[in-house]
Amino acid sequence: MSDPTVIDAAQAEADTRRWLERAVIGLNLCPFAKAVHVKGQIHYVTYLDTHEGRLIDALLAEARALVALDAEVRDTTLLIVPHALADFLDFNDFTERAERKLARAGFDGVLQLASFHPHFQFAGTEADDITNATNRAPYPTLHLLREDSMDRAVEAFPEAEAIFERNIETLETLGPDGWTALDVGPGSATP
Repeated sequence: MSDPTVIDAAQAEADTRRWLERAVIGLNLCPFAKAVHVKGQIHYVTYLDTHEGRLIDALLAEARALVALDAEVRDTTLLIVPHALADFLDFNDFTERAERKLARAGFDGVLQLASFHPHFQFAGTEADDITNATNRAPYPTLHLLREDSMDRAVEAFPEAEAIFERNIETLETLGPDGWTALDVGPGSATP
């Protein structure tokens, strides 16, 4: 009998796609996400190991694979981590180490690393503050973005600096019940 708490790659990807479509794109939390999603330029990869030890190596491999392809083929990568880094503070520490490793590997100015976590919490907020949902995904997720693509997107989007404030307002209006109704947690999608 299989362990129902073990998420396989197909489930992790399906849940992440559902979150992207319903929350990130559906609520317009990232106005740049829809275009790359529609064009099929998002690469999803799932790290199924339970230890974070090899996760840096997996992230570096994905960074190399991303820059090796033209942005029209693969513009961004979501590295989904369903079985490691469940604690947000550990994940946050890991993300800082990962950013340093990416910079040392020569990706500074080439790639950015964004992070999402089911228990994401902005400094100065309570754990149940709905505004934390702007950075909450079904699983710990490391997002590799091309700097060039981000620069072009920001140029095309007037007042890009207002996105964060608009997202806070959107989530405050939506409220916890509205977020729950989106049904974007682990196991919510059909693979």
